Amino acid sequence: MQLLLASNVIAKRVFSTLYIYIDIAFLVLFCIALICKKKYLTLLWALFGGVLYMVVDYGIFHVLMHSRFIEGGNLFWVLLWMSMSYGITNFALLWLWIGKDKHAIEFTLAIFIWWLVAPMIASSFGANMGQITIWRETSGYHGYMAIILAVTFGAAIVYNLIQKDRSKRFPILRLLLIGIAVQFAWEFFLLIGGIRSDGFSFEQKITTIIVNSLLETNLGGVMIFCLFVLITKFFNENLTKRKDKISFTERIKEINETPSCFKLERHEKSSNNNSSPTDV
Repeated sequence: MQLLLASNVIAKRVFSTLYIYIDIAFLVLFCIALICKKKYLTLLWALFGGVLYMVVDYGIFHVLMHSRFIEGGNLFWVLLWMSMSYGITNFALLWLWIGKDKHAIEFTLAIFIWWLVAPMIASSFGANMGQITIWRETSGYHGYMAIILAVTFGAAIVYNLIQKDRSKRFPILRLLLIGIAVQFAWEFFLLIGGIRSDGFSFEQKITTIIVNSLLETNLGGVMIFCLFVLITKFFNENLTKRKDKISFTERIKEINETPSCFKLERHEKSSNNNSSPTDV
């Protein structure tokens, strides 16, 4: 129990430089796919996620807290790629699943399959290329992350207790599950691909994946949902303005009543309606 609750979790990655090049190619194709499906809001949000990750990872973790370390590469450029890679994919997944997008499953599978095969491709064909080792120590900031998670979810819980209309409450459990699933998938594929925590013991690897999955993405779950509600009550996915004017709580109700992506196709056929409030 003491091990799993340890605050000093070291998140370490070891990979070939080929991994960077092929991943950049995937990111370009992924963004093009979003454009082709007119998911412009998702694309803008994903790009924002990449920039935000860079600000946090380089600006806060490295410059302010001195918790980032690297061997075999330039810290700025490697962190820029890592931030854009996982910022784009993670934020896209969060946006698609929060909005119950009808193509959430397809885009999710594309990302998950890539996270699975990319390390294999890089290790098989990039063995003679340079190897990069990068890690961060988390003892200095996991406590702050825990405070943010407690405050934001605590505020959502209080709001739900006050809100009498059940349809206008925050989908707290759903947000929690989405946050855990996105971070866990990221950590899991890094682990089985041989990238995450190379050279660490099995217990250390499990500690990293559990702590990060429960904490890191989840701390922004409520805030991301609020931003999703605020933005999509004015704009459709293709950036056209919504004609109807609705309140913040009415938009929450609209999202809650939208069928999940697993049921959306059947719902559309029964209602003869090929669009949903979050997917135009």
